[in-house]
Amino acid sequence: MVLGGVVAKAAGLVGSGLVGAAAYDGVKRIARSGVVRSAAVTVTSWGLRGARAAETGAERARLMSADIVSEARARIGEEAPVPGASTGHDHEH
Repeated sequence: MVLGGVVAKAAGLVGSGLVGAAAYDGVKRIARSGVVRSAAVTVTSWGLRGARAAETGAERARLMSADIVSEARARIGEEAPVPGASTGHDHEH
């Protein structure tokens, strides 16, 4: 009885060791083949494209809101301030 349990445990350990070694060798082989690097480059390029699209959308939204504010000021008879003009501080820093 005891011997059967020990043999079963030993067989389980040997089996899991073989599976682990095979998995390790498989990962090593994939890493050497360049598949991982290629996938990383692809994912990074998708990220860059997404970032550029987000920047473009943000700039478009900023310009649209500036146009709306400018039109609203024109409707109430206000002139939009010149970009970079001083805000009228009457004190020194």
